[in-house]
Amino acid sequence: MGWWQVSADTLAGSRFVLSPLAETFACLKTLHTGTAAHPGERAWLRTHLPPYRRLLASDPVTAALVRAGLGVEWIADFLTPAPRGEEDFATEVARVRDASPEAAPAHLTTALRGPLPAILRDRDDLPERAADLLTHVWTETVRPDWPRRRQVLEADVVARTSRLSQEGWAAALGSLRPGMRWLGENRLQVNLHEYPPREISGAGIVFVPVTPQRRGWVSWEEPDRYAVVYPCSGVLAHAEQRAEPQTGGRNRSRNGAPNSSRDGLRDGSRDGSLSPYSDVGAGTGSFVSGAGSAAAAPASASAGAPASLVRLLGGGRAGVLALLDSPMSTSQLVAVTGQGLGSVGRHLKVLLDARLVWRRRSGRSVLYYRTAAGEVLVRAQGAAPSQAERS
Repeated sequence: MGWWQVSADTLAGSRFVLSPLAETFACLKTLHTGTAAHPGERAWLRTHLPPYRRLLASDPVTAALVRAGLGVEWIADFLTPAPRGEEDFATEVARVRDASPEAAPAHLTTALRGPLPAILRDRDDLPERAADLLTHVWTETVRPDWPRRRQVLEADVVARTSRLSQEGWAAALGSLRPGMRWLGENRLQVNLHEYPPREISGAGIVFVPVTPQRRGWVSWEEPDRYAVVYPCSGVLAHAEQRAEPQTGGRNRSRNGAPNSSRDGLRDGSRDGSLSPYSDVGAGTGSFVSGAGSAAAAPASASAGAPASLVRLLGGGRAGVLALLDSPMSTSQLVAVTGQGLGSVGRHLKVLLDARLVWRRRSGRSVLYYRTAAGEVLVRAQGAAPSQAERS
């Protein structure tokens, strides 16, 4: 297994950060595999995969660069500089562009575990080409929805830090990404690969959420900076699937097209993974809604709440409480439940007064989530397990 030796001071000084470049690279990986983890991602791929493939078909050098750089077990180091936090995309991608042209082929060879294809040999423009491709992916597929993506990521950070404060580092780290867990004795397992351990005591560690539901990755700039990029958690994909209309007995995507693999998309949702590919500020609108897809019909006000909880609190209030296993904003709850803004606000006030939910500001949003008392009440009524339990 791959693990890092981490001192207590290093772990205490670690932090969660957001990275536009990490989000963009995760989307590039999704485009590269053509695999959807949930319906929202499948619709996103249906919109963006064809032009991406046309772009690579017109540029065989960049196409070979992507195939080489995204190895099965290793990513070429120069493609994923460790995020530093509070930087815009242009600042982050400049580090890819400024990577050493001499070092890039060696990084690609490591990722490939073999010799470079002839088309990539003796070239000094590989970092520049990589930066250009990442800029294209950012501009065409990520930037139009970055404010909404950012709110989803901020909600994940709120949930993670809340769990960290309640359950400690072992619980918080163990749920970040597959293969990652706290081993004890200052050892952090970061993946299941058989790599030599790294002594990183004294370095800075950042944890970086991304919305595409893959395994994430680790990156570093030795000896001072290390990063763990992980797929964020969320409930919105689940809410989107509940709200999706059924036509003729078949699931259909939100632009009305059947959810089939005939368009070349591979459905990776068999592992049960979920992703919040939707708008935390505006509810169930998926990221492809910016491309003109119709909004899904709202779910029932009490959707997801057990009947006993509905009888105890009323349908609307029970529905709100049942949804708050991960942080959500008021406008998000309005869209998911189908209730009016005033009704949701009144339900939240009652739940706050009863100390069944708390609220926390994240950027420009106020996010609500269940307290320990709220968790006990929901679980006692037999509601569905929380996102942490599902993962």
